[in-house]
Amino acid sequence: MTFKNNFLVFIVFYALLACAQDKNPINTEHTYEVIVEDLNNPWGFVFLPDKSILINEKDGRIIHFKNGKKTEIKNAPNIYNHGQGGLLDIVLHPDYTNNGWIYLTYASSDENDKGGHTALMRAKLKNNTLINKELLYKASPNTTKGQHFGSRIVFDDKGYLYFTIGDRGNRDKNPQDITRDGGKVYRLHDDGRIPDDNPFVNSLNAKKAIYSYGHRNPQGMTIHPDTRAIWTHEHGPRGGDEINIIQAGKNYGWPVISYGINYSGTRFTDITKKEGMEQPLHYWDPSIAPSGMAFISSNKYKGWKGNLLIGSLKFQYLNNCYIKNGKVIKEERLLDGLGRVRSVNQGPDGFIYVGIENLGIVKLLKK
Repeated sequence: MTFKNNFLVFIVFYALLACAQDKNPINTEHTYEVIVEDLNNPWGFVFLPDKSILINEKDGRIIHFKNGKKTEIKNAPNIYNHGQGGLLDIVLHPDYTNNGWIYLTYASSDENDKGGHTALMRAKLKNNTLINKELLYKASPNTTKGQHFGSRIVFDDKGYLYFTIGDRGNRDKNPQDITRDGGKVYRLHDDGRIPDDNPFVNSLNAKKAIYSYGHRNPQGMTIHPDTRAIWTHEHGPRGGDEINIIQAGKNYGWPVISYGINYSGTRFTDITKKEGMEQPLHYWDPSIAPSGMAFISSNKYKGWKGNLLIGSLKFQYLNNCYIKNGKVIKEERLLDGLGRVRSVNQGPDGFIYVGIENLGIVKLLKK
């Protein structure tokens, strides 16, 4: 066999191998439109009632995009812009049209204190300036580690506010200890008060805001459009990214159980299941590095209503998950190769909008 033929066989073999390993086929039938250009890291964004958009850039800038123009909001919170930390998520109060409250998570340091940790603030917007800023929660202690700040925010139908904080790179202490911040989902009233029925309000020395624990780094959270349950996803290490349905007081296992391994290839646990610890609804191996999360509840995309969309930072695509009977039965890649997908929302018009690093916010169009 000639060198040319050998080379052809080599190419065909690896092409077939790549196809066999690709669990997520690429869907090229849907196009997109860039709505907001020239953004660096649109960590979170939200639509205002007038259909304009507030965008959190990780570097600390809040951008108001209206009528094709970008305006930087004044008096944004002081942030700890380090590693994965910075200005993070942004949502509106469910009754925003009446009370005007906007909620932000961000990495925060304290005066004369090194390092930072995740904080939650609410504020109002007037004349492109944040006013009436109120710090609702500040995790502690600060650390100079640059990883795993979380952090997403959602409101449920009863008006409770949920937000996530990652384990801050301290997997051996934070996630399994309810007396410590980090590796948790938290629940508060909209003004920062602790609900009387939070699962650990009567536990000695517990952080009373904790709703669930045993998480690694949840960077996706949303409400299921039908069941109204809280869904999250979180980064695993090398393998073991998870989708979970959050329940009060439950332990989601990190790092005692995991489907992942250390980045070096060594193991930190030998078990994937343990009594008293929740199993994920779905996990990825290899990791896709998930960020951003939204269900499709509109009829804008034929055959996709009820699907779950999750961004992939690592492989740079929007993951379209088909769900049946509580299981992910199919996945496909959308917006493949545009960049690291950081944030995902369904807009008031029913279309899906996606924040992509070093690009902007794009609108997923119909076929």
